[in-house]
Amino acid sequence: MKNTDAILSFVDDRAQSLIALSDAVWEVPETNFEEIRSCALHTEKLGEEGFRVTRNVAGIPTAVMGEAGEGGPVIAFLGEYDALPDLTNAAGVTEHTPLPGDGNGHACGHNLLGSAALLAATALKNFLAAHDLPGRVRYYGCPAEEGGAGKAFMVREGVFDDVDAAISWHPLFFTGVFPPSSLANIRLDFTFTGKAAHAAAAPFLGRSALDAAELMNVGVNYLREHMLPSSRIHYAYLDAGGAAPNVVQAKTTIRYVVRTLDLADLVPLTERVRKIAQGAALMTETTVQERVISAMANILPCPPLEAAMQGHVERLGPPPFDEDDRDFARKMQATFPKSDIIAAFHHAGAKPDLDQPLANFVLPAGGNRSSLGSTDVGDVSWTVPTVQALGATCAIGTQLHSWQMTAQGQSSVAHKGMVHVAKVMAMTGLDLFTNPDLLEAAKKDHAERLAVQPYVTLIPEDVMPAADSE
Repeated sequence: MKNTDAILSFVDDRAQSLIALSDAVWEVPETNFEEIRSCALHTEKLGEEGFRVTRNVAGIPTAVMGEAGEGGPVIAFLGEYDALPDLTNAAGVTEHTPLPGDGNGHACGHNLLGSAALLAATALKNFLAAHDLPGRVRYYGCPAEEGGAGKAFMVREGVFDDVDAAISWHPLFFTGVFPPSSLANIRLDFTFTGKAAHAAAAPFLGRSALDAAELMNVGVNYLREHMLPSSRIHYAYLDAGGAAPNVVQAKTTIRYVVRTLDLADLVPLTERVRKIAQGAALMTETTVQERVISAMANILPCPPLEAAMQGHVERLGPPPFDEDDRDFARKMQATFPKSDIIAAFHHAGAKPDLDQPLANFVLPAGGNRSSLGSTDVGDVSWTVPTVQALGATCAIGTQLHSWQMTAQGQSSVAHKGMVHVAKVMAMTGLDLFTNPDLLEAAKKDHAERLAVQPYVTLIPEDVMPAADSE
């Protein structure tokens, strides 16, 4: 029996324990840098499984690292456990049923993400110990992927400098290798300051910060025609200046997210947005101050690792869903439009099958698939060779960041998909310990890419991690 097949039993052996961790994290959804209970659950599990635990990684209270083994290369598994605001829902139901409380919900499946990564790491370290093989397995519990750029701050502090390769995954409705692309992004707050005045009696004495913010939006909307089609710019008002229309608003804060397909394009596009903000301030005789909140790099491909992972995906096939799972998924699909289901198949490069509620195939290698989201895994990928899997954990067509995703987070579908993708990751990790040529090829490819374009973080040294509530 091949080693990569033998390790599957090590995954199965710890599966129920890690499923319980996933369910426990689902019950305590916490947002960026506030994952106190979620991190504590992962920390406790690391200790139970025999990892050497390091808390407060990179000075972040909700980041943790566990290591097991001695000598050999260092292979890291990246886990996440942050939730999203305003996307709470009861588990296992097929109707929108918000739960009481703060409104947070695991609408991106990160309760599964961290638990499956830890399951893979646990299985792999147990396999190495059972076969007396050298090597160090690490699990990194990483906070604030949802815009907080937790891993980018960890990269800045050198947390991954001695890692040889990193493995992660993300929940979706299909199984395969994560497209080696994402959008680099930067989050900036622009605060305009003007002068308050009576909006009827003396508007000419006021200088409107709200006008400045709106003029900035107009300028950025005109910019959209003159940037790359793959780039994205979004904004949200954090403080519109108050609720009184009869007062000229003296202070307004607006948050912008600028995204580009490549890190090299992010700097010039961000500078253009900054100039528009300055122009809006000039037009309204206000002042503007800028604050960088976070930034993420795009994912750097690693074809040798992607090919190795693809082989294991194809060997395992899709998760072992049964008819009960398919019945639940059909009911969930009835809560969103058919266009979402069709779009999911199109994105995968597959012919739409409206009679198939769950993944019954694996995504082929290559193709035109790409990810136009952002992830701080990108920053890790510029530091060490990195590969990610996609795990089928929900009904086909489920939108990430939706109540439907939250509702499926403790389902049999989610659990089976989580264990399945843990096997893919564990098999890929074992390859890196037992096949030195693979690790060497991955490092060579990585070094060649960095020689063309070195990594640069756009997070200033004086910017510290900030919770959503700050």
